[in-house]
Amino acid sequence: MLRTPSGGAGSGTAAADSGLMSIGSVLNTLRDEFPEVTISKIRFLESEGLIEPQRTPSGYRKFSQADVERLGHVLRMQRDHYLPLKVIREHLDALERGEPVRLPSVGQQRDSGDGETFSALGDLFGEPEAPTAARVGRAELLAAAEIGEKELQEWESYGLLAPLPDGAYDAEAVTVAVLVVELGRFGIEPRHLRAMKAAADRDAGLVDQVVAPLRRHRNPQTRAHAEARTKELAGLTVKLHAALVQTALGVRLP
Repeated sequence: MLRTPSGGAGSGTAAADSGLMSIGSVLNTLRDEFPEVTISKIRFLESEGLIEPQRTPSGYRKFSQADVERLGHVLRMQRDHYLPLKVIREHLDALERGEPVRLPSVGQQRDSGDGETFSALGDLFGEPEAPTAARVGRAELLAAAEIGEKELQEWESYGLLAPLPDGAYDAEAVTVAVLVVELGRFGIEPRHLRAMKAAADRDAGLVDQVVAPLRRHRNPQTRAHAEARTKELAGLTVKLHAALVQTALGVRLP
């Protein structure tokens, strides 16, 4: 496997100090290139034997940089070449042996070796469910952030996180939770973040004011354009906020 050696079953504390990542951090790392990836997807790939993260004594997954790179390989082969998991596993094994690997182009069929032919646009990767909008349940959110119910309730009381009407959470809730945990390492408590949440709500309100006329427009194409405009304005708002914080602190982030 394309991974670093495991530190052993009793190395939970050492894992935290050796650059290993929680499943929530892995999710955030992959989201830039794979926006539809979910915690369930990562767990599914683990259950299929494509990755083997370490485990802390309490059972939490810990991923090395090699694990993350391997995940990226798997997701890329699914996205770009529509390969089934069995074929992806063969390619990864070949790479480990130092053998050259030639990936089929989209639309090309490949025999799995047992008489079964996979179509690039047909039988994709044998997953139990079709891709859906990324959402997480309460238990998944707790596992991703490695927090308890008490912490989550506290964050909800400050408005940092809020469940959807059906009790699930938007995928961005994982990002928020992981960042709250990371800030806590520096002594910044959730109650200190209420001002950030209030500022974010004001920014969202400003964007909504700009986009609202498009959403109410009688032309369906104009209404459809509202979502793209919302994303564009949200991105600009985030960049401006980052630039203002850097200017105020006199620092420049990489």
